[in-house]
Amino acid sequence: MTPSASPATAPTAAERPAPSVPGVGRRLLRRPAAVTAIVFLAAVIAAVLLAPVIAPYDPLAQDLQNILAPPSAAHPLGTDTLGRDVLSRLLFGGRSTLTGAAEALVVLLLIGVPVGVSCGYFKGAYDAAVMRVVDVLQSIPVIILLLVVLSVFADSESAAMITLGLLGLPGLIRVLRGNTMVLRDTLYVRAARSTGLTELQLVRRHVLPRLVGPVIVQSSLFASSVVLAETGLGYLGFGVQPPAPSWGNMVGEAAGVIDRQAWLLVPSGALIALLVLALGVLGDGLRDASAEAWSGLPAARPARRRRSAGPGREKAGPAETRRDGSERRSGETSAPSERRAPADGALLSVRNLTVAVPLGGELTTVVRDIDLDVLPGQTVGLVGESGCGKTVTAMAVLGLLRGGGRITAGQVLFEGRDLVGLSGRELRAVRGTGIGLIAQDPIGSLDPGFTIGSQLAEVVRLYERCSRGRAKARAVELLSLVRIPEPAAVAARYPHQVSGGMAQRVGIALALAGSPRLLIADEPTTALDVTVQAEILDLLLSLRDEKGMALILVTHDWGVLADVCDEAVVMYAGEVVERSPVDEVFRMPVHPYTTALLESNPASTVRGSRLDAIGGTVPPPGAWPDGCHFQDRCGLVQDVCRTSPVALRPLPDGRSSRCLRHDDAARLRKVSP
Repeated sequence: MTPSASPATAPTAAERPAPSVPGVGRRLLRRPAAVTAIVFLAAVIAAVLLAPVIAPYDPLAQDLQNILAPPSAAHPLGTDTLGRDVLSRLLFGGRSTLTGAAEALVVLLLIGVPVGVSCGYFKGAYDAAVMRVVDVLQSIPVIILLLVVLSVFADSESAAMITLGLLGLPGLIRVLRGNTMVLRDTLYVRAARSTGLTELQLVRRHVLPRLVGPVIVQSSLFASSVVLAETGLGYLGFGVQPPAPSWGNMVGEAAGVIDRQAWLLVPSGALIALLVLALGVLGDGLRDASAEAWSGLPAARPARRRRSAGPGREKAGPAETRRDGSERRSGETSAPSERRAPADGALLSVRNLTVAVPLGGELTTVVRDIDLDVLPGQTVGLVGESGCGKTVTAMAVLGLLRGGGRITAGQVLFEGRDLVGLSGRELRAVRGTGIGLIAQDPIGSLDPGFTIGSQLAEVVRLYERCSRGRAKARAVELLSLVRIPEPAAVAARYPHQVSGGMAQRVGIALALAGSPRLLIADEPTTALDVTVQAEILDLLLSLRDEKGMALILVTHDWGVLADVCDEAVVMYAGEVVERSPVDEVFRMPVHPYTTALLESNPASTVRGSRLDAIGGTVPPPGAWPDGCHFQDRCGLVQDVCRTSPVALRPLPDGRSSRCLRHDDAARLRKVSP
């Protein structure tokens, strides 16, 4: 479908730049604690490196007439037992500590990262041999071996730090080995392997980036322990020998005169403690920032908050100017739909639902102005292309939004009770027993470490507060209810031991464990073959009829929609564009997007004719055009569609449409219904 020509008044959704996604550095700088740690560590390192320039005195210069002096203008941190300036000795003494920490850390990373990753990825005899060496290293007392090394190498601190790096290898190797073993068997690594990538390419491109977080955490912890070990050796009289300064021998000297001048312990002791703390805080910040950047989660800094309009809601933000000169507030629906009261007897009524998630540090609306009703025993289908907001809408009903998502406006009325703003404990009382969920990925929703029966029994005990024996029996009953042959045998299996269709049935059994009144099925048949798909759909229909449940079905498949659903809710770019009974949708759609989807359905295309496709793509959140969201792909577009927002309005026949030319939408059909 080709949109009609119209004056260019603003960039289209495709022309608008996508919201910028901050990298690790920017995400780190949005964490106040991490920034404080960075500033402190940078100041310490700079001061130590510039000690010959900024130190007020020679660290070895003595003033025997001014020993153990308290802080003063001449000596900001006081003097020691020989009248030497404490500040100058701290500056020069930090060189040995920081150099030793760097040496040990380099040894740890140069050896530990490749060995740990290779053990976890390649396994076999190599892994077994390395792990035996690791076991031996882990059994060696660290302090004893360090003292032996220092006695052999004549108090060489470098030798001690290299040894310390080697002794730290077991911890890093074990962590990386375990993480790599998990990553090498993930679906995306297997898929990348099928494209012809070599094993080294797989490790470099798909495994190592996911290990940045564990490496950073282990490095920060290790650096902290090295600082403590180096200063501990200095305190015991090893390493740097007096009169040359080090933080460790300064602590030892202060401990000897603590009864005469307690202050002398404060500068060196406080500096060591703060340095260790800063390393830990920086490691945590780097780990979280790298994990967010890799997974695509929003940056940690929350968007500027607005005054709350109630629990779970926010009022509109600063005003923005539309092209027609009027004002619109960010987060506010452009054209509010005509408000409807909840349908009589509705089990679920969603009104004006708007959901936003943090993207690029700003709160961005991803679905808005959603209205729908679900009656007891009714099946409502949410249909539309990927990225239209179907799953977000379903998850908002359950209060299971991810990535910092939140409901910023609207109501979710379940049995007359508004779920928006309820606490986590209150929502848990609704989930499972009131509203159940069938996840899209059946295998991924099951824990691979437990049998199917134990997972079902755990859920049963949560809802029924029964004995373990009764829970196990109920788990078998649930498996039988979803038509699994030999349910007792299946209950004893692990998730990887069953097929995709059987795993989907197990997912349905889990959703039914709490006897919910409403079941949300998020594309429950997407990954299944046609035969199994038909069985799952028949199962859902029979369960709906037997138990009187209502059903919300998220789907892309018009055939599934026609077979299972009573009402269709068509979504596009975060909005409901049509709401109609299913038979009316196929007979006479009232929105051009619905017509385009039907034309793109292979099942309705005449054999031998060319399959139509909708030109363009769904505009992403943050790049929605003003006016109608479908304008750039619509064959009925007019100027008013580009300049004025379009509301979802009820039609005389009880249907709803978000189109100014809804009467013409069905005329675009080339194929007879």
